[in-house]
Amino acid sequence: MSPVIATNLVPLVTAMAAGDQSAMGQLYDLTSGLIHGMALRMLENPQDAEEVVLDVYMKAWRNAAHYSVERGSVNAWLIMMTRTVAIDRIRSRNAQPRTLDLGAPELPEPRAPGVTPEESTAQRQWRARVEGAMRELPEEQREALLLAFFGGLSHAELAERLGQPLGTIKTRIRLGLRRLKTLLGESAAFA
Repeated sequence: MSPVIATNLVPLVTAMAAGDQSAMGQLYDLTSGLIHGMALRMLENPQDAEEVVLDVYMKAWRNAAHYSVERGSVNAWLIMMTRTVAIDRIRSRNAQPRTLDLGAPELPEPRAPGVTPEESTAQRQWRARVEGAMRELPEEQREALLLAFFGGLSHAELAERLGQPLGTIKTRIRLGLRRLKTLLGESAAFA
C-alpha cells in the first residue's frame, strides 16, 4: 500500500500546528504525489500544477491549527484545498476547466514526479479500486463527482451545466462520497 493510504497523517498536522517544520516535510513527502497528480489533472499544465502544490502546502502550514478530524481525513483536507486553489487558478487565467468524457472507462492517469515503482504500483491498485467503486455508483452521482472533483466545476457551475437545483447537486455529491467510503472501506483517502 502507498504511504498516502496506509499512514495516519493526523499527528503530522498536529505537529505542524505546533510549528514543527519537519512534520511539514514528512506530510509533503507522503502526500505530494497525490496532490500534484490531482493539480496536473485539473490544470493540464505542469508549471501551474507545481505552483498549486506549493500554494496548497503553504495553506496547509498556515491552517494546520484549524484542521479537524471530525470534518474528514488529512487527505480529504489536502484534496479539497487542491481543488479550491486549482479552480482559483483556472478562473484567474479566464480558462474553462477541462471536463472528463463520462463515457471513458477510466479516469486519466496522473503523472507525479519522484514516485517510486512500489508507490506507483500501490497507486495503480488504489486507482483500480476507486474506478471499480465509481462504476457501482448511480450514474447521476458518478457524473456529479467526476465533474466536481476531476472537472474542477463548482457546485453552482455543476447545477447550471446539468440543469439541476444546487441542493440536488450537493446531495448527489454527498451521497456519492458516502457510498464510495462504504465501498472502499476506512482507507478511503477522501473519507
